[in-house]
Amino acid sequence: MGRKRRRQQKDDTENQLEKKRQHIEVLPEGVHHYEHINQVPLEVQHYFRQRHNIWSKYDDGVWMTDNAWYGVSQELVAAKIAQHVALMTPDNKSILIDAFCGVGGNTIAFALSGRWKRVYAIEKDPATLECARRNAEIYGVRDKITWFLGNCFELLGPGEKAVSGLRELVAEYGIIFASPPWGGPGYKLDEVFNLNTMQPYSLEHIFNEFSSFTRCIVLYLPRTSDLSQIAACVEEGKKGQVVHYCTKASSRALCAYLGDFAKLPPAA
Repeated sequence: MGRKRRRQQKDDTENQLEKKRQHIEVLPEGVHHYEHINQVPLEVQHYFRQRHNIWSKYDDGVWMTDNAWYGVSQELVAAKIAQHVALMTPDNKSILIDAFCGVGGNTIAFALSGRWKRVYAIEKDPATLECARRNAEIYGVRDKITWFLGNCFELLGPGEKAVSGLRELVAEYGIIFASPPWGGPGYKLDEVFNLNTMQPYSLEHIFNEFSSFTRCIVLYLPRTSDLSQIAACVEEGKKGQVVHYCTKASSRALCAYLGDFAKLPPAA
């Protein structure tokens, strides 16, 4: 009787292992879902330890690239930004462009907010965009987002690579959220971060490109950003707003709200 039970247990274990093997996914090149810290490159391990702050559903199969760990917003921060953008945006604006969507942290928060008829997400790296699509599916909002692979300045520009009608749509009904690359984690070493030497796109370049067709721009920038450079982007006679987003009493980043945004309520 005991031998028969042990044989059954062995069969059950083998069946479970076989099912697990069948469900192992072959991830696209450059994409990872790390489960143990010994799988993680040394320079990323600090961020991996915070994975459940970044993604509450990380264990559901969130995909990341190694570079994405440096720039993805923590989930609570992304949700607060999405709340503020929804509150401050004029009522006649119903679409949002996430110009540098990365692996989807902010994009997903915007889609979850319910404020937008459509969220458009742009990412120039194929592996990173695959992560964003996957992560949006995990959070149940993939069908609320339209995805574009390419350079945001080209896709939203007037040239031959532009998405037909998208620039005009944004000009009338949309706003732009831009979380550009900051040039890697080295920005943390600067007491005041020079936005006009930011790589690969400077603040001046980003603002000039987007302000040529929209008056509603939100920029997600390092917490030590030079505020005088942000102020230089504000139209004469107008006021911009800068909001720091904090966790554990420490600023993680700031957003600059430039253009026709309502004043953020004190209690928001």
